[in-house]
Amino acid sequence: MAEFVFNKVHIVMKSLPFKVNYRREPRMGFDIRKKRKNIETEEFVKKIKDRHEKAKAALVKLQKEMKKQADRNRKEAEEYKVEDKVLISTKNFLMELMKRAMKKLTEKYIGLYVVKKIVLENIVELELPALLRIHPVINVKRIVKYREQVEEQKKIPLPPIEVTGKKKHKVEKILDR
Repeated sequence: MAEFVFNKVHIVMKSLPFKVNYRREPRMGFDIRKKRKNIETEEFVKKIKDRHEKAKAALVKLQKEMKKQADRNRKEAEEYKVEDKVLISTKNFLMELMKRAMKKLTEKYIGLYVVKKIVLENIVELELPALLRIHPVINVKRIVKYREQVEEQKKIPLPPIEVTGKKKHKVEKILDR
């Protein structure tokens, strides 16, 4: 190695000492040969490059097609702010949490909860009661903004109907499953 470095630096003789001693150029780990054209190799390289370009074009086309199909059913996520009132979807809740015997009779959305903090663009933290045993950080796909009823639409509870001449039964206890 030292000899190789010395040979590189030696300029006075205008010839490398290695060449003077051994009558040939020193090997540097690879052979420097004459560049000659290999037609078969060039054709092979062209074929490979052409295949790569075709594959890349097909992948770009497929990617656009997949994005189009994926975006077909997507909608823009609603933006939430702190203190917004929301309802939680019961779609993936366990029946034990809902305390219902039949899934088809459960409500689609429950509660009236307040957004406590915006974690990310699509994740919010809610103020949930301890009895509702779910994690307070929820994806926006599982919540819906609460909309107040318009004054004219508010349902006014009717007074109880009194039926005369019939026996009235007093409810002693309501049994819940």
